[in-house]
Amino acid sequence: MTGLAEAAIAGLVGVVSALLPIVNAEAYALLAGIRMEPGPAVVIVVALSAGQTLGKLVLFQVARRGSGRLHARLSRRGEGRAAHWKDRVCGLMTRRGTGLPTVLASATLGLPPLALVSLAAGASAQRRWEFGAVCLIGRSARFAAIALPVVAAVG
Repeated sequence: MTGLAEAAIAGLVGVVSALLPIVNAEAYALLAGIRMEPGPAVVIVVALSAGQTLGKLVLFQVARRGSGRLHARLSRRGEGRAAHWKDRVCGLMTRRGTGLPTVLASATLGLPPLALVSLAAGASAQRRWEFGAVCLIGRSARFAAIALPVVAAVG
């Protein structure tokens, strides 16, 4: 398989795994590390990270479009406590001092879960490009930490 085809597959796996938690991008990175050399492994890590980021941006955008409706529904039902917590979380995600570090920790370490952070960031006023850039950096670090040591050990 050519390097371009492998990168395309890695990107597709990244997008699908971002949207369907049953598909595990970390396992794909590990398996790619087992059967790759250092050069192609870096390309796979970048493609997988870009795919994951693209998928998380889809979740971000879904939350961005639906956050106003959610707030209106919670307020209409008299569920003020839930609306209050939504406002607090969105407030934390909006601040650069807390929002971007939370996204970076989630993208790199997996805690809190990146899917939930993506939704919270989208529901807040966090900038899309900042979320995407920090998510890409974190996912790249995560997948590199998984795949590249395996490449070095096997190769």
